Parts: sequence; structure tokens; C-alpha cells
Amino acid sequence: MTNPFPPIEPHDDGFLDVGDGNTVHWKVFGNPEGKPVVILHGGPGSGSPKGTQRSFDPTKFRIVLFDQRGCGRSTPHASDPATDMSVNTTDHLLRDTELLREHLGVDRWLVFGGSWGTTLALAYAERFPERVTGLILVSVTTSTRAETDWLYRGVGRFFPAEWAAFRAEVPDGTDLLAGYLALLSDPDPDVRSRAATAWCAWEDAVLSMEISGKPDMYSDKASDAMVAMVRICAHYGVHGAWLEEGALLRDVGKLADIPAVLVHGRRDMSCPAETAWKLAKAWPGAELHLVEDSGHRGGPDFRTALGAAVAKFTPS
Repeated sequence: MTNPFPPIEPHDDGFLDVGDGNTVHWKVFGNPEGKPVVILHGGPGSGSPKGTQRSFDPTKFRIVLFDQRGCGRSTPHASDPATDMSVNTTDHLLRDTELLREHLGVDRWLVFGGSWGTTLALAYAERFPERVTGLILVSVTTSTRAETDWLYRGVGRFFPAEWAAFRAEVPDGTDLLAGYLALLSDPDPDVRSRAATAWCAWEDAVLSMEISGKPDMYSDKASDAMVAMVRICAHYGVHGAWLEEGALLRDVGKLADIPAVLVHGRRDMSCPAETAWKLAKAWPGAELHLVEDSGHRGGPDFRTALGAAVAKFTPS
């Protein structure tokens, strides 16, 4: 499938009170009686993707999207420095996903994750395997500290000038991610905006050599959305996503009976293909499609591979 399905509007949406003073915004597309699929967005903190639902046949799927805590239309918004980030953790997001499943009356669903969403999808499936009919994981990462260090330091060997500019926003001797987290929590909006802009310029640089990269892939976000995303990214990075290092790979055996398709670009500079390969090797029910000409943001062949993955789970 090289062309997605036509744009459609959600037929249902709302705000779910998930506790801790937080609400998450959700929306549902497609056939109310169709096969349920939940889409877990990246970032963390990017908000619901604009077009991912178009990968699914709306006549056959009931397609659920939601904004994870602190971003998109969920409240309170992480762009506000007063927002309490201590109640925005991986464990909170897993519980929110379960609360939403129950709220929507879904028994079991297909779980789709992209980038950070693959980490969340794996963590969800390993905790609630009885609720998962299958997984589609795109641009795979398990958000280990080693993977985070690669994205925010190691890959800098390919972009030395850009990494130096990124690092320069934080004083020498200060942990990079902790320094950015402090800047993004500063009461001065100019400080927050400058830090978010510098962070997104770095993210753009890492994607700059990709076939589908563009100069402002991240930095074209509206200011509040950008600040929220960067604050949440730094928050999760500082805490290792509250996951034991390597635990998602170690526990993938829990998913042995759950079918999965992993689609990953071999030229992905953000999330090297090694993680997807290790997962697929350890997971009997998974198949990996390494797309030769694609990076983190995909491309024509990547979309074809994604279409084939969706077709595997599409009802006849």
C-alpha cells in the first residue's frame, strides 16, 4: 500500500479523567464495529499523529488515538512550568491506556506504536498480554539509557557542529538532559522557547540525511507543542523511561504467542536497527522488515512495508 486511505473525521472523541489531576484526549475513527486498534504516538510528548489512522481501512477497523499525558489536547499541558511532571511516567501511561480500553469497552486490541510509541507498546503488551491481539512496531526503540545516549550524544560524531551547538545551551559539567529539563521548567517563557528550539534543531540535524527528512521536521511545531514535547522527552530521558535497562528485550518471551511485525529503516540515525533486530531475533512471533532506503521518517518503500504489515492484521 503506497497510498493511505482517504482522510476521515473521528466519529467519537472526549476527555478521560485518568487521575492525578490529568485528563487525556481521545478520538475514534472508522467502523464502530470494526477490529479495534490503538495507536501509541511517539516523542514522548509529540501528541497524536495527524495521519497514521489513514494506514488502516476505516471500514474494517475501529481506530483509537489519544494524546499521552501533558501533550496535544490532554491536560494539564507540559508547556506550563507549573505542571507536575512527577505524575507523568511510563507506568502512568500504561495505566491510562488500560483505563481508555475499559472506557471504550474494548476487550482486546491491535497495538500500533511508532518510535517512542514502540517502547510504550512493548511495555503495555508485556504487562497486559491478554489484551493484545497483535503489534505493529514502526521505527523501533526500547528507550534504554544506551539508546538515549546514542541519540543525544553518540550520533553527534556524525554532526559535530550541530551537536556542539546543542550541548552549548547547557553549562559545562551539567548533565545534558537534566540541564535541558531544568531549562524547560524555567518560569521564563523565553528560556523555555530557546531551549526547545535548540533541542529541535538537534533532532532535525539527526534526520537531515534521510530521504524523507526536511529542515524543520521538529522545529515547525507550534511553540507550546514544541516546549511540551521537549520537556517530556527530557523528563523521560533523565529517568531512563522508568524502565529497568534492557527489561523490554529480556521479557519479550512473554509475547511469544502474540504476532508482530516490525518495520524499521536501515538508515535510521535516531534509532539504529540493532534494537529491532535483537527484538525480532528473541521474539518467535515477530517478523522484521528492514527497509534499505529509509530512515526514521520512512519513505516510499517504508510505506509499502507498513501497508503489508497492516494487511497482515486486516480482517477479510
